[in-house]
This record gives sequence, C-alpha cells and structure tokens, in this order.
Amino acid sequence: MTSFRGVLFDLDGTLLDTAPDLVYAFNQLRHDHDLPAMSLAELRPIISLGSKIMIKRLLGIDENSPHFNALREKFLAVYEEHLADSTQFFPGIEEVLSHLDETQMPWGIVTNKLTRHTSALLKALRIDHRPICVICGDSLPTFKPDPAPILYACQLLQQDPKTCLYIGDSLTDVTASKAAGTASLVALYGYIGEEENPIAWAADGYIQQPIEIMKWIKSDR
Repeated sequence: MTSFRGVLFDLDGTLLDTAPDLVYAFNQLRHDHDLPAMSLAELRPIISLGSKIMIKRLLGIDENSPHFNALREKFLAVYEEHLADSTQFFPGIEEVLSHLDETQMPWGIVTNKLTRHTSALLKALRIDHRPICVICGDSLPTFKPDPAPILYACQLLQQDPKTCLYIGDSLTDVTASKAAGTASLVALYGYIGEEENPIAWAADGYIQQPIEIMKWIKSDR
C-alpha cells in the first residue's frame, strides 16, 4: 500500500475556527432587520453552507429578492473587516502543520471561501507563505462538490490524487474528495449540524480532534 504524499485541508471548520467572526458579521445583518442576535451555538452548524444559504434560512430572503445581492455584499464586507478578530487554529492544527513542514510533506488548502477573504485571513494569521497551494471558491469556474479544485491542488502539489489525503467537515468535502480520487477524512470537530449523519457520508476515516491527523499521515494504506 502507498503512504500519503500530500495533504489538503478545507479551511472553515477544519483548519481554522472561523465561526465567531462569521457569526459577528451575520448578526450585523440581523440587527439591521430588527432581529435578535443569534448565538454561536445556533449558527455554528450551518456556517459551512455558505453566506447564501445563511441569508435564505435565517433572514427568510430568497436569491430572487432584489435585496439579496446587496445583503450578501454587506455581510461579506463586514466579515472582511473582522475576519481575524477571533479566528484561530483548532487545537492541535499548528502541531500538524509543523510536522508537515518539518517532514517536507506538501500540503495545501481547498476551500469554497472567496479568495479575498482567504488571502486576508491567512496573511493575518501569518501562514500565507506556508501552503504549497490555496484554491478558493472563485479560483476556478467550479467549486466543491465539483472535484476540479482538489484535482488542481493535487497537480500543484505534484502528487497523484490517489496518494493525497483531503480533510474536511462537510458532505460537500467528502463528495469532492471521492470524485477526485483522494482519500477523505472527516473532521468531526468541525461545523457539523446535529441533524447530519457524517457516518452516512462513507468517508475513508473520521477524527474527533486535529491531532489524530498525524496518525493518518504517518500510516500506510
């Protein structure tokens, strides 16, 4: 069996705990609509669904509304101003990344987050120089669950997808990983709703905390 030769991470809910800053930005929209603020616990499970779904579900405003795009831009603008206020690595992630760097294991990020936010966030956390590649939701014509971003990332890592591990916290991540041919690992510590059943996603593996990634990296398949 072949050892992993490359590692790819989702960003929100996998590499970084971005929920507090996203919740802050969304609650600004709630305030503008005279709605009460929602707690981190309430919003955390749906953050991975993206801003469009959040606006639809929690403000009750459909994409067909003439106000939808303006609301989304307001959310994205507020988030951009506060994206690094409280965001931090999940416990253990820094140790994992240090191990990858020390062993010269190529790693990268594949996220549906916009480039403008991803770049600013990585720069604020001073890790923008570390990943071999960063593929965002607007880097290519398609985004996850389409496998193209993961396949492109594997090319940039100069590794066969079959020897790469993709780590994420949503069905979208697992679907994209499987289609790309990479091994899929689900971060159960991420933004998974209580109504979701990640075991049904049939990923290659599941972890309760980031440090468990080390066992996957070091083991042979």
